[in-house]
Amino acid sequence: MRTLVLLDAPSNLGLRPPAPGAVPGVYKLAGALREQGLLSRLGAREGGVVVPPRYDRGDWVEGDGVFNADALAAYTVTLADRIERHLRAGEFPVVLGGDCSIQLGASLAMRRTGRYGLAAVDGSADFRHPGNTAVNGPVGAAGGEELALATGRGQPSLSDLEGLAPYLRDEDVRLFGMRDGDADLPELAEAGIFAATVGEIRRRGAAAVARSALDGLHPPVTDGFWVHLDADVLDPEVMPAVDSPDPGGLLPQEVAELLRVLVGSPRCVGLNVTIYDPDLDPDGRAGALLADLVAGAFASS
Repeated sequence: MRTLVLLDAPSNLGLRPPAPGAVPGVYKLAGALREQGLLSRLGAREGGVVVPPRYDRGDWVEGDGVFNADALAAYTVTLADRIERHLRAGEFPVVLGGDCSIQLGASLAMRRTGRYGLAAVDGSADFRHPGNTAVNGPVGAAGGEELALATGRGQPSLSDLEGLAPYLRDEDVRLFGMRDGDADLPELAEAGIFAATVGEIRRRGAAAVARSALDGLHPPVTDGFWVHLDADVLDPEVMPAVDSPDPGGLLPQEVAELLRVLVGSPRCVGLNVTIYDPDLDPDGRAGALLADLVAGAFASS
């Protein structure tokens, strides 16, 4: 039996302000999912909270690299310390974000302890880096860059913490749910990063895609893998409460099938949840759906 630990990482450091003078509301994600009874539904042990630094971009301007970089680096190390402790104790962290930059904390923690993979259920690759600005625009928001940083692309102050770059190897990454025609797909293919788009998942079936993608993420090749769940993988018809609600996303049952296979694998060592913004969900329905998906992923694991 797994010992689940519910841990809050309510960082919004990796997102752009939704409006001048405002801060991204994703820092409320953890509280909103806890209000859905997630702790008891998971039967998890209380893991507390890793408090992030203050959101303050200061005098940052486009061209300065990643904003909030110093705060992000410090928070990544602190979060990695906490996650590493749970991993070494044989516990399964369920980390509630936050924006997608919290994945760096998990990746750094795993890199300290061995070689691990990542299964990202995400509407985009979050692969913006200085080498693809012609496609993705200039770097700045780490919440759209964390996979690039975790695989050693981008400024060393974030991609090479503790001299451990890359935290993830390209061949150990599996992406699920990118929109068909995403501009990053050619570069991902050239790098050897597996990416199953919405169309492929729909054609082959979510469970079948997930099962086949797990080949190679097992001992002795890797020590296991982490699941990254970004709410924007869902179609905005059912999940409008995200910062980039792109049409053509997965449906709840498809995400549920992916998570059931991925989280149900004995090789899966942890999960994080990101990008849902309660400020954009006045009636709470999107949050309830996300909580159901997370709880359902562990129902038979």
